[in-house]
Amino acid sequence: MRREVEYVVSPEVAFDEQNFRNFIINKVKLSDSDELHIRMVRRSVDARSRNIKINVKAEIFEGEPPSDLISYRRDYPNVSDAKRVIIVGAGPAGMFAALRLLEQGIKPILLERGKDVQERRRDLANINKKNIVNPDSNYCFGEGGAGTYSDGKLYTRAKKRGDFVRIMEIFVAHGATSEILVDAHPHIGTNKLPKVVAEIRQSILNAGGEVHFDTRVEDFILDGDRIKGVVTQQGDRLEGEAVILATGHSARDIFILLRDKEIEIETKPYALGVRIEHPQSIIDGIQYHCNGDRGPYLPAASYTLVNQVQFEGKEKGVFSFCMCPGGFIVPSATAPGEVVVNGMSPSRRDSKFANSGIVVAVDEDDFKPFYKEHGVLAGMAFQQAIEQQACVVAGGTQQAPAQRLGDFVEGRVSNALNETSYQPGLVSADMRTVLPEQIAHRLKYGFKAFGKKMKGYLTNEAQIVGVESRTSSPVRIPRDRLTHEHPQIKGLFPCGEGAGYAGGIASAAMDGERCAELAAQLYCGVS
Repeated sequence: MRREVEYVVSPEVAFDEQNFRNFIINKVKLSDSDELHIRMVRRSVDARSRNIKINVKAEIFEGEPPSDLISYRRDYPNVSDAKRVIIVGAGPAGMFAALRLLEQGIKPILLERGKDVQERRRDLANINKKNIVNPDSNYCFGEGGAGTYSDGKLYTRAKKRGDFVRIMEIFVAHGATSEILVDAHPHIGTNKLPKVVAEIRQSILNAGGEVHFDTRVEDFILDGDRIKGVVTQQGDRLEGEAVILATGHSARDIFILLRDKEIEIETKPYALGVRIEHPQSIIDGIQYHCNGDRGPYLPAASYTLVNQVQFEGKEKGVFSFCMCPGGFIVPSATAPGEVVVNGMSPSRRDSKFANSGIVVAVDEDDFKPFYKEHGVLAGMAFQQAIEQQACVVAGGTQQAPAQRLGDFVEGRVSNALNETSYQPGLVSADMRTVLPEQIAHRLKYGFKAFGKKMKGYLTNEAQIVGVESRTSSPVRIPRDRLTHEHPQIKGLFPCGEGAGYAGGIASAAMDGERCAELAAQLYCGVS
């Protein structure tokens, strides 16, 4: 017999497997035996009051084995001799597009400018320890995309774009912990996601697909208004029935290529600001109403903040982005001469630091000075100019400019900085010399508002680090709403974050699946 139960429990019950089993047995008055199976299926933290509670749902199986945890199976047909679709970019959009093509009997040719997850680690170490940025292999480029080594959060509000549960099951089928099926805000962790990514690659190869690393696309093969394939930096010409362009939000060379080929692209608003770092104990104390010691069961606390701030009569949002409890700040530049920061967390979220992007919405008004020279790429040029200024201010390496939060709000340069998780190191600077006036102004008043919402948040024990600039793509590649095909180039399917249609691992994966389905239907004869 199978049944479901729901309870509100304490953290020591919700986050300890044996305690949870004992609770259910006592609550439902069951007899413990080898034929009794209890499985948690949902867990979310309710921290609105001082008495923290956890909402849980569980399945109970009595006298019968538990049903399969997931329905997804790594069972793909052999596509070695099938029709081919080229996928540019091996981030979540590209990888999940490849898996979906396999399911439909189509051969994916997956091209990645960076290295595989194992080799990529060396380039990340060079950024952190030697200040050397490899433009093709870094925190943004390489197998798995930007998310692989910058957190692995799977939560998305874009669940209507696809089957979110299916995406989670595919991750579990390739080695992710089953807890991502349970937690309200699922998270794999940067220490575990690379192994999952490598397993996805193995699925593609085992079924006869191809994965090519160190393969940067430098040109498109066009026949009138139809794309036939791509040309790599080695001069190789790779052709297929269609091309899925899933290059991520930092592939500036692809945006330039599209512009130079007179393939329609659009300027897109995004957000830009800083990354703030607190001791995790401060955030735990605020969110869990405690003295900063959350105990052995509660997870590291997170937060979400938003406020509207005016500057010269125009109101724009200031908001938290990619909050990483128990995490680290990492260098995410994709070229020498830039300083870009992002955040990540290991699966246990056990760092003593909490960090989050705090960013301001930017749009055409901010890009105006760049339009004359850069045209449709004005937003990208604005972004790049701020990253280059951050590098100059911090001394020309991957050290990042930083300022204590209270000092920034009060207009003082910090005499000393706090301990940090950012490995290349920090340089004390006035962040107003890095950020445009309108962004610095809005951040200042945004932080004041956040300090009122979260008592203790606005403190000199926190510091801001610049710049958080790769929140989303500065360019949108247009596509038909129904077919997802570029309106000008037949067979070209702009996809994922880089095209402006996703905002994280899960939404990019769903978008990749949908683009693969439509490419297969329109150009490979799949019904």
